[in-house]
Amino acid sequence: MSTATPASVVPATETITIFDTTLRDGEQSPGCSMNIDEKLEVAQALVDLGVDVIEAGFPIASPGDFEAVRAIARKFGSRATICGLARSRVEDIERARDAIMEAERKRIHVFLATSAIHRQYKLKMAKEEIVKTAVEMVSFAKSFVNDIEFSPEDAARTELDFLCEVVEKVIDAGATTVNSPDTVGYATPQHYFHVIRTLKEKVPNISKAVISTHCHNDLGLAVANSLSAIEAGARQVECTINGLGERAGNAALEEIVMALRTRKDYYGVDSRIVTQKLCATSRLVSNITGMKVQRNKAIVGQNAFAHEAGIHQHGMLQERSTYEIMRPEDVGYVGTNLVLGKHSGRHAFRDRITSLGYTLDDEAFQKVFTDFIELADKKKDIYDSDIQALIENRQQQLSEIWKLNRFHTTAGTGTIPTATLEMQHEDGRVVTDAATGDGPINAVFWAMERVVGLAVKLEDFKVSSVSQGKDALGEVNVSIRDGNRIFHGHGLSTDIIEASAKAYLQALNKALATPR
Repeated sequence: MSTATPASVVPATETITIFDTTLRDGEQSPGCSMNIDEKLEVAQALVDLGVDVIEAGFPIASPGDFEAVRAIARKFGSRATICGLARSRVEDIERARDAIMEAERKRIHVFLATSAIHRQYKLKMAKEEIVKTAVEMVSFAKSFVNDIEFSPEDAARTELDFLCEVVEKVIDAGATTVNSPDTVGYATPQHYFHVIRTLKEKVPNISKAVISTHCHNDLGLAVANSLSAIEAGARQVECTINGLGERAGNAALEEIVMALRTRKDYYGVDSRIVTQKLCATSRLVSNITGMKVQRNKAIVGQNAFAHEAGIHQHGMLQERSTYEIMRPEDVGYVGTNLVLGKHSGRHAFRDRITSLGYTLDDEAFQKVFTDFIELADKKKDIYDSDIQALIENRQQQLSEIWKLNRFHTTAGTGTIPTATLEMQHEDGRVVTDAATGDGPINAVFWAMERVVGLAVKLEDFKVSSVSQGKDALGEVNVSIRDGNRIFHGHGLSTDIIEASAKAYLQALNKALATPR
């Protein structure tokens, strides 16, 4: 019997605040922008996951960002703290205030760079000006909201005595959380430990605030640095799903959470995260942003619980803990267990959905069950991963301006690849058109663009198998560029051409629905 502690059992230990910035810093990854509906969907998943603080966006960045933060604050502000980011400027803080005001639990996150290189080249401000501005802006934000976080940007490269001075002054001004960002991923674990420990020991009023971390992954050390900071006394960790973020990304939420949970004996702290939802949340974010998770990614990768070596397999058969320090079910990992076939009924299907951790209302269940029946007509065996994909595909379907009624393609050696399709507009119009291309998928894409009247550039195209076998469900993710805007699409079918068509049309519909 395994000695691993079930993830649902959380002893009474000190709790780390999980601050998720997927919707702010994560969205800043090139090509990862999301619309309001997609941000609300991710926010729902983060709330269900048990995230304590959701940094919903940078309200002054754009009208769309403002509306998304406000919508998230309105809908989820009683279940998680909703945070808006602001530079140390009056207009930024006022915009953040307006965006989060409807939340029951709200925070304004103010930042100002403090390192010598930022002072000299970006801000062109002296130390005295930095301190004065930081104090004034924290005080200003405090006049609207009690929960104030301050980040001295590039703290890891800031002189420690000056960093301590800034932190002390902003706490006096009302900051309740002080973040120490490793903005460019420069720190190493010992270096970052020393930074956090110095704040803990040298700032006289540090007990009035929570010390936070925000680590970037430029040297691949974001998670290691975050854990080192926890050892030094930090009690909030800023992170993102799948480690999304600028450049090489941020500390990955799933890795930090499971490190604390698995090695509770060492760290002596834990989080409130419902770890069984980690894999589902990872897939959701991956599909919405178009950023595929690498197969060997820790915790949520497809190979995270795969064992190929014979000696490992033998050990697993004798005792799982010989080669697994976590149970797959503790992170919501869904493998390729054969569960259902064509003759499985509604009751068995609902039971399996429940066992996989999903709760669907009657309408949603009926739609997914219909998809299941259609899939069962196309392939003999249906696996857990197939069911998960069907559910998540339905959850990600948005309103459609155009829908694909039917299509036909021809291709082969010595022939010109051709696609003919029939599409229907939301106003009822039915349009039939055809196009040629350098392959059947390319021909479908050209024909769709002709029908919807939009010429775009295909930025990325990925095909993967959901489960196993020649009849496996194919999953397609595409990214298209319309001017300076990037849109993502996701399609699912046993027919790769059909999955590609669905993904491309979803991306086109998003582009058509988004004002220029």
